[in-house]
Amino acid sequence: MSKKCLGKGAVVLGIIFVIIAIYYWITPAGSLATFIPGYETGVTTIHIKHGLASFILGLGLFAYAWFKGGKK
Repeated sequence: MSKKCLGKGAVVLGIIFVIIAIYYWITPAGSLATFIPGYETGVTTIHIKHGLASFILGLGLFAYAWFKGGKK
């Protein structure tokens, strides 16, 4: 695989994980989709740690794409 292909894939995954983080931060646990980790019936709390983990993973993927896409 080329470096550009890996970089583009990392950017796409990074965007997905940042969107998931925002979803965790704005949606109560009882309203999450049932296939999302952290779903709990009737719970009104928000999963800050789940969102933070997803956000950090997204930023890590952006950093990976940045370093893979750079010139040598």
